[in-house]
Amino acid sequence: MLTVIGEALVDVVSKQGQEPRAHAGGSPMNVAVGLARLGHAVQFLGRYGEDPYGAQVEAHLRDNGVLLPFDPDTRPTSVAEAVIGDDGAATYDFQLDWSLDLSDEQLAELLAETELLHVGSIGAMLEPGASRVRHAVELAHRTALVSYDPNCRPSIIPDSSAARARAEQLVALADVVKASDEDLLWLYPNRSIEETAAAWLRAGAGIVLVTRGALGPWARTRATGPRGAEVPAARAVVVDTVGAGDSFMAATLGWLADHGYTGARAREHIDDLDREQVTDLLRYAAAAAGVTVSRAGADLPRRDELPRRDELPSS
Repeated sequence: MLTVIGEALVDVVSKQGQEPRAHAGGSPMNVAVGLARLGHAVQFLGRYGEDPYGAQVEAHLRDNGVLLPFDPDTRPTSVAEAVIGDDGAATYDFQLDWSLDLSDEQLAELLAETELLHVGSIGAMLEPGASRVRHAVELAHRTALVSYDPNCRPSIIPDSSAARARAEQLVALADVVKASDEDLLWLYPNRSIEETAAAWLRAGAGIVLVTRGALGPWARTRATGPRGAEVPAARAVVVDTVGAGDSFMAATLGWLADHGYTGARAREHIDDLDREQVTDLLRYAAAAAGVTVSRAGADLPRRDELPRRDELPSS
């Protein structure tokens, strides 16, 4: 069982000359759907309300085979208004209600069979839910591989010092950390992406992956050395970038699960991934992101939409 904890919301996407469209979204929820579409058993722990937007979120999760261990609540479902620019990039405005109303006993029970836990984004930064997410990570760390994506939202957490402190707490407990170059430069404006990756490896992460838009992703482990590994971005006609990072994250976790890197026992082996293995992972995750940017909204690929390993580009 894989578990994802974090926010679920509805993206109301606006593009000049088009009517707004409402899509179920939220970075952690997208990752859960992405993992399910790649053939993995995954449960999602996140709140949404008993309203039309909440019904849309629940239907999207259930239709994609994501397990939902508890019911919606009576508070409004969170909404993100995304405006798509001419270059396909999205800017966001949020109306949020984030909490995780589970006792320690309930969390422990829900995480008992989990071999991989993913957290991140607003769910790991915004109180009151962020403290419960950190506690869940502390619980799961004993038995599960832990993944974290800060997916920073300065419009919600404008204090970069506070965001940096929260991110570093989770990096110290995580085995797999993925961030965008924009995330890292906002958190650490006075040092390079490579310097931050090295610092996060020293803090405890086994692998740090960085998405860099059109430059393509880069990642390093201790085994790759400072040079790390990188691949080109997948070739695609970009419709919009909504969900691209989440697609990359889901495919990264899917690759790790497919190759047996789950459970706490895998922790000591993640940092042994060499340049060839990391390159293979990056190609797979980049291909998934390429599918997502080629269509509107956070529409993540299914396993049969991704190329086989022998079909992935080598350069």
